[in-house]
Amino acid sequence: MLSKDKIDRINELSKRAKAGGLTKSEEKEQHKLRQEYLNTFRNSFKNQLHNVKVVDEKGDDVTPNALRESKKTYRGFQQ
Repeated sequence: MLSKDKIDRINELSKRAKAGGLTKSEEKEQHKLRQEYLNTFRNSFKNQLHNVKVVDEKGDDVTPNALRESKKTYRGFQQ
């Protein structure tokens, strides 16, 4: 998870960009922070997906094969 300080900084830069623009260094910082946020979000979402098990009404595991294969190869997932 991204630190509160970094999220606050993203929000601050966003407000400043809307209000009157950013310097080149601030634009670079904003881009870097946004990329870090997106990478963190994506990794978190992948972890959540890899903890999903799909079960039908009979109690049979019907998890899609693509997800099963992804679980086997995903380095952050532990069974």
